[in-house]
This record gives sequence, C-alpha cells and structure tokens, in this order.
Amino acid sequence: MVSLAVTVKGQVKLKRDLLQHLGVKPGERIDFEKLPAGELRVRAARPTGSIDDFLHALDGKVTLDQPLTIEAMNAITDAGWAGVSDDA
Repeated sequence: MVSLAVTVKGQVKLKRDLLQHLGVKPGERIDFEKLPAGELRVRAARPTGSIDDFLHALDGKVTLDQPLTIEAMNAITDAGWAGVSDDA
C-alpha cells in the first residue's frame, strides 16, 4: 500500500509507478468514484467512441466505381467504434 501526503491546498501527487499502473500519461484524466466508509475507487478515464465517429467511419472509404462488401463495411465500423484507423 502506498501512502501519500496531502498538501495545504488539499492536493495529492501520484507517484510515477501508480500512474504507470493506471496506464495514465501526462494530460490524461483520472476518474474517482466515492464509495462507502470514506473509500475512493481510482481508475484511468478512457474515452469512448462517439456517434459522430461512427457516422463518419465511411468518410473517404466509398467510391462510386467500387462499392464495399458487407465484410469491408463491418471491418470499417468495428475500427471506428474501437477508435482506430482502418485502411480497408
């Protein structure tokens, strides 16, 4: 168990090994959940895909002279929801 001091401003600085354990890099966010008995649950905030990402997943992927197969469309939408680029 790690014990950290609270500053006069009420701040706590997490040590590098704790941030690495959470998988958090500088500029990323951390979520805190209040639990009973004065406990907190700490986890890395992970962005989720948005409907806009999904709706624009086919942008630049479709041409009129070469339609996509259902399999190719499924691969592109899967990649869009996962937040990765798919160059099918």
